[in-house]
Amino acid sequence: MNTNRLKRPAVAWGAGLSAGLLSLGLALAGAAQAQHSAPAGAGVVDEPEATTEAPRRVPRWILQGPGGRAVTALDFAGRYQLVAFGYVSCPDVCPTTMLEMQQVLASLGEVARKVQPLFISVDPQRDSLPVLAEYTRSFDDRIIGLTSRPELVAVAAKAFDVRYEIVREPGAAANAYTVDHTAGLFLVGPEGQLLTRFGYSTPVDQVVARIRRWLEAEPQR
Repeated sequence: MNTNRLKRPAVAWGAGLSAGLLSLGLALAGAAQAQHSAPAGAGVVDEPEATTEAPRRVPRWILQGPGGRAVTALDFAGRYQLVAFGYVSCPDVCPTTMLEMQQVLASLGEVARKVQPLFISVDPQRDSLPVLAEYTRSFDDRIIGLTSRPELVAVAAKAFDVRYEIVREPGAAANAYTVDHTAGLFLVGPEGQLLTRFGYSTPVDQVVARIRRWLEAEPQR
């Protein structure tokens, strides 16, 4: 699967959000546009010891979670977030990433309570909230599945510099497609700042070691 295609899908969200919620999400899109004028990766601090004059990027988004409730990054203030983007019917990349997330949580042990794992679907046309919840539970009950209307999914993806594109074979049915998307795991800090991105298939022990370094350095930050 090509994980770096550029176009965004134009798909429909069946359930929909209120007009006010959509307006808020689109306002966040404007804020994200201003915030992301720097090159991709600017403001990302890969190590807890690193220092930078540039402000750390703070991804802002609003999506729907279990039961259809609105969820934002602020809901996890004070906790780390381990974030992955993908979709339920992804044949290879997403199951691998989800297994890695599961193994990271297991390896972290007791301190995993400080980390909220999130899986954001870029395929709201097929990934209803019940389908998404069943998928994430099959890996670990602690993983929260999120998605929303295409406009709001696009805001969330842009906040993390994630790109995605629907790929459909000629003559295929409307629901017969795959989604090329940026793969990997993102670590967000307790103040909402983007700390680092782990490339696709980064060894679990390396991911765990990096997260532990951040957790251990937390009182000093």
